[in-house]
Amino acid sequence: MSILINLDVILAKRKMRSNELAKLIGISEQNLSILKNGKARAIRFSTLAAICKHLQCQPGDILVWQAENLTNGSL
Repeated sequence: MSILINLDVILAKRKMRSNELAKLIGISEQNLSILKNGKARAIRFSTLAAICKHLQCQPGDILVWQAENLTNGSL
C-alpha cells in the first residue's frame, strides 16, 4: 500500500509557505516536512483537520492511495 502526500501541491495553489502552515496548525516545521516528504508513519486526525481547515481542502486532496506494483498479479 502506498499513500502519496500532495501537501506541496495544495500549499502552492494556496500560495502558502510550509513554515506559515506549521505555525497555524501548531506543529514544528520539521514534523510538517516529514509529512510533506511522505516519511511520516502516521498523522493525527486533529492535525489533518487543522491542515484542511487552514488550506480549505478535503483530506482526499492531500492523501491519495496508489496501488503498489504487484509481482504475482493478485491482491
